[in-house]
Amino acid sequence: MKKFGSSALDRRAFLTGVATAGMAAVASSAFAQQSDIGDILSAPKRGNWDDQFDARSTSRGKVASFQPIASPETVSFIENAINTYSQIVGNGGWPTVPGNVKMQLGVVDPAVSVMRKRLIIAGDLSQSAGVSNSFDTYVDAAVKRFQSRHGLPADGVMGQYSLAAMNVTADVRLGQLQTNLERVRKLASEDQGARYVMVNIPAAQIEAVEAGRVAQRHTAIVGKIDRQTPILDSRIHEVILNPYWTAPKSIIQKDIIPLMRKDPTYLEKNKIRLFDERTREEVSPESVDWSTDDAVKLMFRQDPGKINAMSSTKINFANPYAVYMHDTPSQGLFNKLMRFDSSGCVRIQNVRDLNVWLLRDTPGWDRQTMEATIASRVNTPIAVTNPVPVHFVYVSAWSTGDGVVHLRDDIYEMDGQKALSIGTNT
Repeated sequence: MKKFGSSALDRRAFLTGVATAGMAAVASSAFAQQSDIGDILSAPKRGNWDDQFDARSTSRGKVASFQPIASPETVSFIENAINTYSQIVGNGGWPTVPGNVKMQLGVVDPAVSVMRKRLIIAGDLSQSAGVSNSFDTYVDAAVKRFQSRHGLPADGVMGQYSLAAMNVTADVRLGQLQTNLERVRKLASEDQGARYVMVNIPAAQIEAVEAGRVAQRHTAIVGKIDRQTPILDSRIHEVILNPYWTAPKSIIQKDIIPLMRKDPTYLEKNKIRLFDERTREEVSPESVDWSTDDAVKLMFRQDPGKINAMSSTKINFANPYAVYMHDTPSQGLFNKLMRFDSSGCVRIQNVRDLNVWLLRDTPGWDRQTMEATIASRVNTPIAVTNPVPVHFVYVSAWSTGDGVVHLRDDIYEMDGQKALSIGTNT
């Protein structure tokens, strides 16, 4: 995959942002950056984020919605949110929540009353709940609602990431909404297609949209800071079941060659075969001098199977960046707080559901046939009868109405607010 964009940052923590001038920087995340080759080595159990939280502590709408981001309704709702946030800023914003105690259900501390005020102002907690020092079930539900709106695991615990997101100032959030209003307005004005797939990069989320409603929503993993997923428009023309995976030269040099020096059986264990790029003839690993980087001149191709880096599926669409969408054997990565781990391509959770949706008009490809084909481990390219438009977009703030404002980190620093980008204060 080709690199899109660049950054000196090689790791980031979530929303290290800024509540007031003088506020100490929030510690950056210690999560490990995992290379694509790591996907070959392990395949943790599939997991899900709880994005469907229905707050009981407020009369406002549900966080989950079938409304697409690229819609005139979203434009209107963002405009309403801007009016609301302008009033909040005009009234002095919201207070900074102290970080001296880990707040969760059952805690009694003066910091809880400050957090209650913060949640009430943003509409996550009803005013009738009051501003006591008790972290009760109403506060627990309000915190979960806040976390869901910010793309955080809705566990009700105020850890460093939730605290950092909560302490981004109201005026910064207002600016974020204003910036993204123009993006969504442009998207809504364009003909996306009756059926289309939209990858929202900062949300690490995919929408499959049909007849103006989200038919499917998928958690995604997108590009690292220094290997960014590009913004693009194309059409999905092919779904490959049981794909081959060809290792990029960067991974060959940085990962595979060092691993072969330690374990000469590594390629065999991981079902990776070598080919001469010119003649396409297979090359024996024993004939390669692994003490040098000469192996970079060869093609490293992994056979289809459970440990294949793309697992069951590769989804192709024409683009100048050599990126695509695919499955992964490492389903546990979808549980990560920061899902910016790829080399530019997009990994999709529950990709087989999307396959069925994409191949709906392609004769002979129902769910049963697809599953049987995957089980066969035979490489099977399928031309999509009616190619489906796909759009990679960058929207870090939007609203689904009724006071539900979604806010994400400006992972690639495109919003023009340093307070919203990760790693600013590290």
